[in-house]
Amino acid sequence: MTDRSHLHLTVAAVVCYQDKFLLVEEIDKQSGRRVLNQPAGHVEADEDLHSAVCRELYEETGLKLSPCGWLGISQLLAANGHRYVRTNFYFDLGEQPKPQQPLDKDILALHWLSLAELQQHPLPARSQLVLDAINDFLHGPKLALSLIKSPVSAVPVQK
Repeated sequence: MTDRSHLHLTVAAVVCYQDKFLLVEEIDKQSGRRVLNQPAGHVEADEDLHSAVCRELYEETGLKLSPCGWLGISQLLAANGHRYVRTNFYFDLGEQPKPQQPLDKDILALHWLSLAELQQHPLPARSQLVLDAINDFLHGPKLALSLIKSPVSAVPVQK
């Protein structure tokens, strides 16, 4: 039987402006290395997916934006034995936002990089999920937010 405390529900924000993607520089807690990641994090107990990705984006970049849609769900079996289920949302911007400051002290810097620049960057992507999410944005289907249903109450429906 699997230990459910090792199962994590996360969200990520794939933010694009003119073929460049907003990435955060952070320290990977497992390896201690500096890495690049999308603004991302855990869904809190009182949040839906949409609220969680907007909160994570704001905390890690200072940007208050709403997603345009989502790119699907990816999964990571991490070296620590934990499984991460990640819903990737996309934010396709018509204009570049003004420079912002992260509110999260764990974010060291913000970078706007093309996929090619990311692949050549001296800092690695935090995981393959970072590159996969960008490739999904560039080449995969973009899904409507309406396909993600709002939470419903566990109270039985009265007939």
